[in-house]
Amino acid sequence: MDKDVLIHVRGLQMMDTEEGQEPIEIVVPGQYYFRNGSHYLRYEEIIDESSVPTVNYIKMSPQGVEVRKKGLVNVHMVFEQGKKNMTYYTTPFGTIQMGIATTGLELNENNDSINMTVDYALDMNEEHVADCYLTIQAQTKDSGMAVL
Repeated sequence: MDKDVLIHVRGLQMMDTEEGQEPIEIVVPGQYYFRNGSHYLRYEEIIDESSVPTVNYIKMSPQGVEVRKKGLVNVHMVFEQGKKNMTYYTTPFGTIQMGIATTGLELNENNDSINMTVDYALDMNEEHVADCYLTIQAQTKDSGMAVL
């Protein structure tokens, strides 16, 4: 896969509230590289129009996924099958302790694209808040394939 890619991140949180599901979705240009058996993605996102971009780093392998955000929001999330990992999600409004209990991981790779799906339970301040689903797709910009 080429260094310059199109990255599609889609998340769904199924909460026990009146709002129910809360989808999150972005499609952005980014960079890709493969090193020591892991796929790496880097992209920037604007969280607030007046802020500097938040840089996102994603490391994917059959063993799990790591997501790091650095900028207006700071977090290092680790998703490993059958494990619960704790982290701190830091925003301009404060810090929240998060627990991520991964229940499913699937990595599919080919010459022009990579696709990772993650199922996990999300805790905030030691209380279950949602069951979540995350997909991360990256494909070569000129592959001619549409990101779905």
